[in-house]
Amino acid sequence: MPHYQVWEEFTRAAEKLYLADPMKVRVVLKYRHCDGNLCIKVTDDVACLLYRTDQAQDVKKIEKFHSQLMRLMVAKESRSAAMETD
Repeated sequence: MPHYQVWEEFTRAAEKLYLADPMKVRVVLKYRHCDGNLCIKVTDDVACLLYRTDQAQDVKKIEKFHSQLMRLMVAKESRSAAMETD
C-alpha cells in the first residue's frame, strides 16, 4: 500500500485512480484522536493510496479534496455514464 508523503502526488494519483474506474473507487477518512492523525485512503480494491498527517493545516486540504471527489461522484455525467453501462 503506497503511503504518500507529498500531498500533490497523492491527489494526482487519487484522481487518476478515480477517473480510471469511477464505479469501483471508495474514499475513507479516518481520524484517531489518541494519535492526532488524520488519514485519507482511496482504493478500488486493486490499488490502495494512503495519505496520513498530523498537521492542522493539512485538514483544510484534505477536506477540500474530499468534497471535490464527492462532487465528481454525484455529478450527473457520472450517473448517466453508470446508467449506460447497466
